[in-house]
Amino acid sequence: MKTFKQAGIILLFFISALVTAQNGWKPLLKSQNFKNFKQLNGDAQFKIEKGVLIGISKLNTPNSFLATKKNYADFILEFEVLIEDGLNSGVQFRSISTDSIMKGRVHGYQCEIETSSRKWAGGIYDEARNGWLYPLTRNETGRNAFKKGQWNQYRIEAIGTSIRTWVNDIPCANLIDATTPEGFIAFQVHDIGTHEELEGKSIKWKNIKIKTTQLEKERKAVDLEVAEISYLKNQLTAHEIENNWKLLWDGKSAFDLKGTKDSNFIANGWNTNNGNVSTNSSDATEPAKNNQLLSINQFKDFELSIDFKLNAGADSGISYFVDENKLNTTLEFQLIDDKNHPDAKLGKNGNRTVGSLYDLIRAENTQSSRGKNFKGVGKWNNARIIVKNGHVEHWLNHVKVVEFDINSQVFKALVEKSKFETLKNFGTLSEGFLLLQNKGSEVSFKNIKVRSF
Repeated sequence: MKTFKQAGIILLFFISALVTAQNGWKPLLKSQNFKNFKQLNGDAQFKIEKGVLIGISKLNTPNSFLATKKNYADFILEFEVLIEDGLNSGVQFRSISTDSIMKGRVHGYQCEIETSSRKWAGGIYDEARNGWLYPLTRNETGRNAFKKGQWNQYRIEAIGTSIRTWVNDIPCANLIDATTPEGFIAFQVHDIGTHEELEGKSIKWKNIKIKTTQLEKERKAVDLEVAEISYLKNQLTAHEIENNWKLLWDGKSAFDLKGTKDSNFIANGWNTNNGNVSTNSSDATEPAKNNQLLSINQFKDFELSIDFKLNAGADSGISYFVDENKLNTTLEFQLIDDKNHPDAKLGKNGNRTVGSLYDLIRAENTQSSRGKNFKGVGKWNNARIIVKNGHVEHWLNHVKVVEFDINSQVFKALVEKSKFETLKNFGTLSEGFLLLQNKGSEVSFKNIKVRSF
């Protein structure tokens, strides 16, 4: 016979479940078994205890995923998670596993769960595909939302191209991306390789629920302090338009770029294809040699964002504060294949590598010791340059890699020790054109957008 207290607890659970169902929320883990799930890739153990999903790390097995058999497009997902120190995990969504792609390897969006000093829990990683889409390098409050050693509340809103996350009610990621409109949801036990000290550690999830209807009523307001990062191709979001961003090229026709040796946008030495503008390394004619793409307008204080892709051995750059009559005497965000182009080995201490202020300041991760987050040759990367009142920053894939002040004594001393030491007043222009370099190797660009402050 049940006691009055036990009956009361049962009644409370029943009322709670009824209210949840009426609001359109549904439990994702509906029973004490995995009949609505399938395990993919690795063979780490998953089990359920008293409604809690538990993943247990295992030696010498790849990433293991417990995936829903059902695909989800637009949804809001909430769950609580507890992860032991030293482990890395995540929850996949809009993800895919098919035999015809990477032999079934899971790929797609992942909301990060981690315990490292990097503190990117709540960021968005594109598993086995495009790497980090939204690291928390531009959201310091979000970086500190996750609490080690305790249960953390997560929320993921994936509605259309908008993907946003919260950890403990603190907004973390604000991503705009259209790569995958739907896919499964999966819980990850990350590969621990041969690290015996991590074997048997666990990740636990509970109170996992999802909502797929009437999402507009449920979605949270946008926090304007959280940077929006968009990967829409040659297209501005409503937020970007409101904040005065302009496309220098729309992917189809000439906007605000021209050749330095002729006035045509599709200049000699360049070609366009599928919304990308690329150098044409096979064009060896005289008009094509060193024909750069120059902005029609000049910029003073600005923020520039460009996606670029380097072919093997490529060398290029993004120049700013350009004097149209002195194209080679300007500041440059270096774009280069660090491994295969000889110029990356010259200069001093790596100051000609990708992301660097060319021949002056080496690019390095200024926020952690994990490297500068370059995704590699043959993949799309993002370059971001911010200039405001003489203060300049270079960002590579949303990780800050260079920071300096044009008016400082330090900057002047760097110039005096560089290849530019004989150039009078080098780097002192406060306004100039933007330029995409063509050095005869294959480089592609897209999403070329800028705003003035």
